[in-house]
Parts: sequence; structure tokens; C-alpha cells
Amino acid sequence: MRTQVAIIGAGPAGLILGQLLHKANIDAVILEAHTPDYVLGRIRAGVLEQVAVDLLDEAGVGARMHAEGLPHDGIEILIEGRRHRIDFVGLTGGKQVMVYGQTELTRDLMEARADAGLTTVYEAKEVSVHDFDGERPCVRYVKDGVSHKLECDFIAGCDGFHGICRASVPASAIRNFERAYPSGWLGLLSDTPPVAEELIYANHERGFALCSMRSHTRSRYYLQVPLSEKVEDWSDQRFWDELRRRLDAPANAALVTGPAIEKSIAPLRSFVAEPMRFGRMFLAGDAAHIVPPTGAKGLNLAASDVRYLSRAFIEHYGGSSAGINHYSDRCLRRVWKAERFSWWMTRLLHRFPDTNPFDQKALEAELDYVVHSEAGRTTLAENYVGLPFED
Repeated sequence: MRTQVAIIGAGPAGLILGQLLHKANIDAVILEAHTPDYVLGRIRAGVLEQVAVDLLDEAGVGARMHAEGLPHDGIEILIEGRRHRIDFVGLTGGKQVMVYGQTELTRDLMEARADAGLTTVYEAKEVSVHDFDGERPCVRYVKDGVSHKLECDFIAGCDGFHGICRASVPASAIRNFERAYPSGWLGLLSDTPPVAEELIYANHERGFALCSMRSHTRSRYYLQVPLSEKVEDWSDQRFWDELRRRLDAPANAALVTGPAIEKSIAPLRSFVAEPMRFGRMFLAGDAAHIVPPTGAKGLNLAASDVRYLSRAFIEHYGGSSAGINHYSDRCLRRVWKAERFSWWMTRLLHRFPDTNPFDQKALEAELDYVVHSEAGRTTLAENYVGLPFED
């Protein structure tokens, strides 16, 4: 089998890229190690930057998002029992974010791909990438016990942090930057109405908490916990009791509790791999970078990567190599700004045991400045809704 672009991974990065290439009449085959149900079963965040919303519209998959998603004009930050609103619309000239679950976005992309009759190979096992440093790269995989070879012009590594693409790059050709945090987020998903119309980020002496949502009837809550904690030690009742301790009285009065649909602990990590291009193979999304979820940047960075990558491929087949040559530099400028913002938000809003008393007081002073200064609120708002692309 032959295609122009072999995409490894059917998460949002790979699916958005496939859809953008389809719109440009560029052939692409997606290989995914898991089943469609497994892909849809991944519980992830769903706060989309304005530029990500625009990109999904460009890809032709934004209709249900606009019909069912929840546009948000701001967020609230809870400090010592008092909420401070960050007005995105007023501070950024009208920009919003869209709350739309990643599962639903993935479903939209999978259905669009199936409706168009495009090739996606699920349960592709033993995937390996070859000759990406030459002129004729290929991907080998096993499907139903049969070995296959997919010849291509380019390989797009959209296969996540633990995927094969980045792991196939020689250690001498790549540099990794990483910061691990001593805490994780214990998340609980429930079929209960949200506690508020906008997200509440709580800074509390017991640890960070976040009140989020997926729809008007489904909520997602998070608690900062030590990495030593086990999910099985957290009953639903224990979770709700601890959440109440970290919220203010109005939120507690509005909080509707219920049984957990899903409960998990996600570690906090910052990670960047440089560069993001290796000959004819390109990394995108979690394959190249991870951010702590505090700044809502993971899915949005994946979308911005494949925006740059799709345009690079379109330029290539139009006769120009500029997009391909500049792909890594363009992505990494945006990646590092998002990494900085996510690191900054995480440090401001969490309480970490390795923070000395002076630094903790300085962080509290900085957070106080941010919420009480228009310049501080604008900085937060501009980064949260998404910085403009640097084409």
C-alpha cells in the first residue's frame, strides 16, 4: 500500500491532520494501535482555544461543537474564599474559549473520516518507522496476524508520549527537556450539573482544586493530591468531602454530588522534545510535548502543531519546501510559550511541598497582583484563549 502521508496515531492530532489533508486533496492513511472504542474511551480535557475552534471549522467538523459546546467568556480564580473573575472577552478584544469534551471532538473526527471513506487501520500492531532520514520512508505493521508495508512521502508521528515515532529517533539527534511535579490531579467525572457557569480554579492551603464541566449535565472535578495516592483509596464520598473543603460557600451550596463515572490520577509533567522534524518524519502533539493541564494547553498545542504541519504538506505539494523547513522552529516557538504559561499557572495555583516559605509568599504576592491588576489579568487571558499564530 502507498500513500502520501502516513499518520501514526488516531488521537485528536492525527485525526485533525487527516481531515485537513483530506480537505486539501492530499492522501493520508492513519494507523492506530487500539480499537475505536478504546480511542473514544480516553477521558481527556476539552477546553478549546479560539484558534483551535477556528481550525476545526476550517476542517469542516465544527457543526456539533457549535451546537453542543459551551462558549466561555472567562474563568474564576478562588483565593482565600473570594473569587476573582478573569474576563476573557473584555481583556482580549472579544475572544472566548469553547468547552467541548475531547471524546466528542474525537467522535466527530472519526465519523467525518468514515463518511469520507478514508483509510484508518485500527489495531495496527508492531508498528515501526523506517528510512525517514532518506527519500523513501515507510511504515511496517501487523494487522490480524498479517505483516504490511505502507510506503509514503512523509510520516506524521501523532502517537503520543509513549509512541514509537519519537522513540525511533537516534538519541544523538534529539534533546529532551523535562520537569516532573510532586503532585497529580485526581479527577472525577459525574453526571451532575456544573457547580458554576464558568470554570473555578481554587488556590487553597490544602491544595489546588478545579471545577470544570463537559456539558450542562456532566461535570469534571479535580483535586491536587500527592503522587503516592491511590485511586482505590478515594471513595466518591471522600472526594466530595475534600472538594468541599477547598471551595467557597456559594460553590458548596450549588454543588450537586453523584456517583463517579470515571476516576483517575494524572501526574503533572512538563516535557518538550527538540527538534520536531527528522528528515521526512515529523512529531506532533503529545509525541513532542506534554504540559500540565492547568493552562488547558495540551489539546490546543496538538491542534496548532497539525495546523502548521498540514500547511507545510500543502506547500510541499504546491512546489515549496518552506513550510517543511520551518515546521519545527514555528511549532517550538508556540510550544515553549504554552509550556511557560502552563508551568506558570501550575506554580501559582498549586501548593508543592518542595517550595520554601519565601518562594511561597512570593507566589502568593504574584497571584494577588495578577488578579488585581488589569495588566496581570490581561496576560493570563491572552495566554489562556490562545496566542495568535506566527506564520
